[in-house]
Amino acid sequence: MGSPTAILQVICADRPGLVSELSGWVAANGGNIRHADHHTDAGAGLFLSRIEWALEGFGLPREAIAPATEALVARLGGEGQLHFSDAIPRVAIFVSRQDHCLVDLLWRTRAGELPMEVALVVSNHPDLRPVAEQFGVRFVHQAVEAANRAAAEEAQLALLAEHRIELVVLAKYMQVLSGDFLDRFQSGGPQDHRVINIHHSFLPAFKGAQPYHRAWERGVKLIGATAHYVTEDLDAGPIIEQVIVPVSHRDEIADLIRKGRDCERLALARALRLHLRREVMVYRGRTAVFH
Repeated sequence: MGSPTAILQVICADRPGLVSELSGWVAANGGNIRHADHHTDAGAGLFLSRIEWALEGFGLPREAIAPATEALVARLGGEGQLHFSDAIPRVAIFVSRQDHCLVDLLWRTRAGELPMEVALVVSNHPDLRPVAEQFGVRFVHQAVEAANRAAAEEAQLALLAEHRIELVVLAKYMQVLSGDFLDRFQSGGPQDHRVINIHHSFLPAFKGAQPYHRAWERGVKLIGATAHYVTEDLDAGPIIEQVIVPVSHRDEIADLIRKGRDCERLALARALRLHLRREVMVYRGRTAVFH
């Protein structure tokens, strides 16, 4: 992973001199900037910045950086988030019966590709217990039906709190999370996006059941997958990553399903890596991805 760094994400009204103020603050405290990425959304009048600097040799002790950056962001009149590169979040993966995304994420985590700790696998079916246990991860079966949905979500929220879960990944979890669940888990405010989902197409095309059958019927020439943050509006959250693959008239439905699953695995893994590296910034329902 290398020596630890601090990562500051800032969104504020655009004006001259912002890059200088941010980099100057880091320099004034003896910081060595590793990465600095900035974007101005002229239509929205907003300035977005992701600035990362080495903790080694920085003039402020680690515990003093958060209050100092809060004062800096307040002076700029914006919103900010501070992260540290060596902070490893505890993650829960929600699944149903399909295993391809779960296996991929567990393998990538074990291989060190994704800097996270998978503490929990939660499923509305018992089928994937052997997969979780093979990787040494606790598996919890929580049946979810229309009649018990509220009680099931209450139990899930208690489980997430018990295991100190910071991020939930919906890896082909074939259930819709309620607005109440999202509000209570993402209690940090409107910019606190902590649930990521993988969708089986380019949003918003081919929503619902049997997407590959309908894509095949329409004779599509590209299929893909979309990884996005989850909001109360179904499949309408800010998009993090999209992956596509070509198809032809020779492909049957089984071929589209196989190719689609490849896209889902790759899009979800890429989106998670971007999120874990704090390279995604959300504003006004969309994302800026610095990588």
